[in-house]
Amino acid sequence: MSPVQITATMQDAMNSQMTEEFQAGYSYYAMAGWLDRAGFPGMAGWMRAQADEEWMHAKKFGMHITDRGGGVSPGPLAAPKAEFESVAEVFTVGLAQERTVSTLINELYSLALDQRDHASIPLLDWFVAEQIEEEANFGQIVADLELAADDSRALLMLDRELGARPAVVQ
Repeated sequence: MSPVQITATMQDAMNSQMTEEFQAGYSYYAMAGWLDRAGFPGMAGWMRAQADEEWMHAKKFGMHITDRGGGVSPGPLAAPKAEFESVAEVFTVGLAQERTVSTLINELYSLALDQRDHASIPLLDWFVAEQIEEEANFGQIVADLELAADDSRALLMLDRELGARPAVVQ
């Protein structure tokens, strides 16, 4: 039995979301580069793992489209912000990016409901839960950075803590 064919509307929306996920990963790689240059290798490693995770998310959308007989067509990526004033700014920008992705996932979920695309709901359920985790993680780091302020010892501890994040296995 062949899979339920994806509609052109859902295919286009998922290709757009796939591009957003690639863009997020691209941004996180740029952030990792800045963190490395600023002397925070642990935070840079955390951010590279985050970037890899975003690319894995993009691939999930691509596979869903393909599995349903659609065509994968990611859009172009914009040059990401690569210069920051502080570590706090890096993670604040990351949190804002995750909030944007959450909004886009919720809109895609609503579209799937409107289109009666029941085959996409399990995938989107996973992404809704994932975005809760993503926002919570970034939010906690931003809160920790606010507490640390300019205390070099606290920043060093946070750098080491974030550096303990395991790499993403794909």
